[in-house]
Amino acid sequence: MSSAVLASSNSGYPLLDAFWTMLWLFLWIIWIFILFRVLIDVFRSDDMGGWAKALWVIFLIILPFLGVLVYLIVRGSSMQKRDVAQAKANDAAMRSYIQDAAGGGGSTAEELTKLADLRDKGVLSAEEFEAQKAKLLATS
Repeated sequence: MSSAVLASSNSGYPLLDAFWTMLWLFLWIIWIFILFRVLIDVFRSDDMGGWAKALWVIFLIILPFLGVLVYLIVRGSSMQKRDVAQAKANDAAMRSYIQDAAGGGGSTAEELTKLADLRDKGVLSAEEFEAQKAKLLATS
């Protein structure tokens, strides 16, 4: 028999070997993802100084498994808070960009012209026009 056939027949369950290989590969990829996620969080953290960041990075390089576990235990909740704050900031920036790109609002003079047209067409009464005009002038 050839050596390739002997090597594959050493295990009684080649499908089980493939399963274990895929499982370990999956766990290794998850581990790399978590390690980089923690490193990114160390550098984006505003509440730590340069020396604290350097010590965390050294700890993560020398003892990566223990370093990641300690970081997640010690700073995991603040990590989540930074994620939420960044997501809110990104959402606000996107909404602002969309409103600017869509031309939302317009100038005060344009809004007053629209209100005057509505008043002239009889859609707004004089009192409603004055109330909307005062609100528009107060916000600008």
